[in-house]
Amino acid sequence: MPDVDMAVTADDGLRLAGTLTLPAGAGPHPAVLLLHGSGRLDRDANTGRVRTGYGPPLAAALADAGIASLRYDRRGVGATPGDWRATGFTDNRRDAAAAVRALAARPDIRADAVGVVGHSEGAVHAMALGAHADVAAVVLLAGFARLGEDALRRQAGMIVRDLPAFARPMVRAFGERQLARLKKSDADVTRVAGVPVNARWTRELLAHDPRPDLAGIRVPVLAITGGKDVQVDAADLDEIRRLVPGEAEVHRIADLTHLLRRDPGRASVRSYPRQLRRPVDSDLLTQVSGWLAHRLQASAQA
Repeated sequence: MPDVDMAVTADDGLRLAGTLTLPAGAGPHPAVLLLHGSGRLDRDANTGRVRTGYGPPLAAALADAGIASLRYDRRGVGATPGDWRATGFTDNRRDAAAAVRALAARPDIRADAVGVVGHSEGAVHAMALGAHADVAAVVLLAGFARLGEDALRRQAGMIVRDLPAFARPMVRAFGERQLARLKKSDADVTRVAGVPVNARWTRELLAHDPRPDLAGIRVPVLAITGGKDVQVDAADLDEIRRLVPGEAEVHRIADLTHLLRRDPGRASVRSYPRQLRRPVDSDLLTQVSGWLAHRLQASAQA
């Protein structure tokens, strides 16, 4: 399972530094682009001391199934230059599209068998990529299917419910004030309680509606959300299945959390540190890699 350095040239010329993991054997291989969630995440889905680490185990599972994978450091993270706080949601989308094109153009990759696996924000970008000619299959892990502002408000409500009862009204009021400020701002970066916040990314996410993208997908879709996910509502799986015009296989996994780990306890972000001490769920990795192997091999033979 060799790893190869691969840089993607974005539309504005910036070089996105990444890793291409190749399966054993001679190519060309089917391949997928891995898109992680929001924040200052590197190619492995790590940020600072928060090591979610989705990238390497997913790449390894895909390689074992005969599928190559590309993952990259987003703007201003790891070996990719830029300022991640000033990067917009739409910038991330354009970068993902450039990465798909670069992956499909490689001689060691089957151009007719390229898929996308997105998690959280990455899943929302994968929905848009599902209509691209270079994409043959899409996997959505914890992807929402409602207006971005509605998804963010639902997520905030789930987090606030874990606070002491006396603090909830104050936190909600503070959140509403800051949200209103961000929506009125025209700056790329602003401060919330003294902390620099990516205001442009937030505004673009709030205004984004993924439902037209879902309705435009013309390739097979696998959508998985955990029943213990406090950041994305698993009920959105029904909307995904309703909107995707072709094959859409959806699964709600009872004890799976947003961190792609199993947790039999109460769903709460307070359990995240404990969850991160465990590996990414092996059954999920097997399910995703097996589904993609079947769909991408069928695409290459069509």
